Amino acid sequence: MNGRWVASGAFAALTGAWIILMLRQVPCLGAESYDTYRLMCYTDIPLIYNWRQLVEGQVPLFEAPVEYPVLTALFMEIARRLVPLFGGLSEPGLSEAQIEQSTQLFFGITAVMLFGCMLVAVWAHLQLQPRDAWMLAASPAVITCGLINWDALVVALTALALLAWSRGKPVASGVFIGLGVAAKLYPALLLVPLAALCLRAGRMREFGRTVAAACGAWALVNLPFAIANPANWALFWSFNEAHGADLGSIWLVLEQMGQAAPNLSRAEFVLLALGTAGIVGVLLAAPKRPRLAQGVFLIVTLFAVVNKVYSPQYVLWLLPLLILANPRRGDWLLFTFAETLYFASVWLYFVAALDGTEYRFYWFAIAFRVGVQLWLSGRVVYDIFHPPAWDPETNEGILRGSADVVAYPLTRYREHPKKVLTVEPGTSARWSQ
Repeated sequence: MNGRWVASGAFAALTGAWIILMLRQVPCLGAESYDTYRLMCYTDIPLIYNWRQLVEGQVPLFEAPVEYPVLTALFMEIARRLVPLFGGLSEPGLSEAQIEQSTQLFFGITAVMLFGCMLVAVWAHLQLQPRDAWMLAASPAVITCGLINWDALVVALTALALLAWSRGKPVASGVFIGLGVAAKLYPALLLVPLAALCLRAGRMREFGRTVAAACGAWALVNLPFAIANPANWALFWSFNEAHGADLGSIWLVLEQMGQAAPNLSRAEFVLLALGTAGIVGVLLAAPKRPRLAQGVFLIVTLFAVVNKVYSPQYVLWLLPLLILANPRRGDWLLFTFAETLYFASVWLYFVAALDGTEYRFYWFAIAFRVGVQLWLSGRVVYDIFHPPAWDPETNEGILRGSADVVAYPLTRYREHPKKVLTVEPGTSARWSQ
């Protein structure tokens, strides 16, 4: 019964947060860009529906060029096909009124579908760490960023991948990782800590099965689109490769300060490679095998810090991983404050730009957010080398019970019983165990 109350509370909290999110979006339906920035309710969803001709009945990637991976495009197509069922139209030659009605229907249908994705993510976290799932369900990040883009889809797939691994199902975990990569790129990063932990436990066969399943799932979803329209399919990759220093990144701050990196892509790659090597070293050198969630949080945070862009909704990538890796309420509050401050500063930065003024506080918000992310990464590294008493079972899923085969511990881990000061009659005080 207690578990049911916990689950009911988490789902109720998410439902309340999503209702608030939907109400926040009402003033922005059909509003101009300036007002969406000023009211802090900007969303890509209706814009993509119009700009990429989905409203005219074009199928994403097959016909319409969209700068998103295949599974996100399929998600869009499902919502587009549902529009006529609710009285809208998706065909050429629509009037302004018909376009407005269909756009609002597309946004509403997408919002309901993304809510379903978040329900799946919360359910998965209830299976993984039930006492901490409320921190995902009731997070202000859901209210601020849940409908900026389609990221709730990949959050759900990532959560299912972690859940499948925790239940000893490497193939299912690989399938969800592959589907996640087909929706956004970052779930591929899960394979890095998985490789390190499987190497340490001598379970590389299971890792190979996971990788094979991930590649198979990704290829199965991608190949039809790549064959049907190679140019549109490749747009996501070329679009990201062409990115310069963009929204929310440390590179943008440096560029605006007159210290732009001469070769941004190379600098990003070098930092990512060095950071990845460091994380793998931590996972191999820890005195006790770390949890998968700890390694995943570290690698995704590294990617977020050194990436060319950090859109506000990326908080949804990190939030569930932070909760699994470091479920401290104080750290969750600090993370929430930093990300909310950054969220507000983004839109104020755009408003100032449209007004022809500067907004230097944006630099501080980016630096503060990055600093908090690095601080929380340090906290996770400390926990890896000094596992706290509340730390969940270290050896997860298929690795549970496996002895270390490859490891280079910096210190020997031993369970030291607590020492107690005792005084026996006729003797001096002494420490006993």
